[in-house]
Amino acid sequence: MTPSATYRPASRVAADAVFMDRALDLAERGIALASPNPMVGAVLVRDGRVIGEGFHTYDGVRHAEVIALEAAGESARGATLYINLEPCCHMGRTGPCTQALISAGVARVVASMPDPNPAVAGRGFQQLRAAGIAVSIGLRDAEARRLNEAFSCWIVSRKPLVTLKSALTLDGQLVLPQPKKNARMGARMSQKDRWISSPQSRAEVQRMRHAVDALVTGIGTVLADDPLLSDRTGLPRRRKLLRVVLDSRLRLPLRSNLVRSADGDVLAFTRAKENAPVARSLRRAGVEVVSLAGRGSNLDLRMVIAELGRRELLSVILESGAILNSAALAAGIVDKMRVFFSPKVAGLVGDEPGANSASTRLRPMQELKNVTIEPFGPDFAVEGYLHDVYRTH
Repeated sequence: MTPSATYRPASRVAADAVFMDRALDLAERGIALASPNPMVGAVLVRDGRVIGEGFHTYDGVRHAEVIALEAAGESARGATLYINLEPCCHMGRTGPCTQALISAGVARVVASMPDPNPAVAGRGFQQLRAAGIAVSIGLRDAEARRLNEAFSCWIVSRKPLVTLKSALTLDGQLVLPQPKKNARMGARMSQKDRWISSPQSRAEVQRMRHAVDALVTGIGTVLADDPLLSDRTGLPRRRKLLRVVLDSRLRLPLRSNLVRSADGDVLAFTRAKENAPVARSLRRAGVEVVSLAGRGSNLDLRMVIAELGRRELLSVILESGAILNSAALAAGIVDKMRVFFSPKVAGLVGDEPGANSASTRLRPMQELKNVTIEPFGPDFAVEGYLHDVYRTH
């Protein structure tokens, strides 16, 4: 519906659903623009007509409720506010939105979910009710929680929501086999020819990259594929996608696509000394190098995630090979998985990274919760959760 339209359905329940859907649509406009704040959309309605609306962006500072109130002016008195997240009641970069709503004379607030921020956590609703404003909570709760799951995870644990993304053939291969070059076959297979997933799946992966703050991969993937790992949607974002390489021995090539395209958006975690010659060379090329502790030759993945959370990165996508994927799952840092299955059979791939070996240790089976399946062209994606995003890791 258009903001200027008047909507008079058969019941108030139906009207509430329509206007809350509008608030959620507005909130989604904050993707890649609101972090490290939550995505919030607000709609003010009076007599079935939208009189003000807004959504939050971090650089815009003002909260969605305030933008909607400013658009409505004096018409806000007696109006109903539809919002996907509880209005804030504390002083941050802005004043409390609850006080703005009370002062404007809003009569009713319909909210999808409480704010998981411990500084709010229901107190906003209490203030509104104490001022005589009717409050209704829970409409489109599932949609609202999913929209801000990364914020919910970070605000409680101070660690980002980690999503492991992978693509597999039906027989469980991460990559199609690379035939050896010989006179009969000619040149080796190109990376494009080795893609497992369909164009539709790859477009969805770009959308996933656009929606997160950082992408993490391993040095093995960089050395094997020389990827760019960028957000190629062309959509606006407040800060660049941070491309993170886990590189314990600091083997990141200076001529790699990652280094050559670095512009303050490539970070290498290593066990090597930060003043090593290769570290200095990478820094001159625009790569940030951070030395972390670990065991043996491996980085401590929990420390990696904690450092990304310290930088106020709410969401991370892990795009790597079998070895790092397995290590991340074993370390318990993965909150969510999304696996794209292609209707292809690769056949046995000998000596591939992550293949079974005598050194492989059996670990307890982990089960995904809240599993969904979605088609993308000929492929399908299975998504589910390993952790409750509200709990600490």
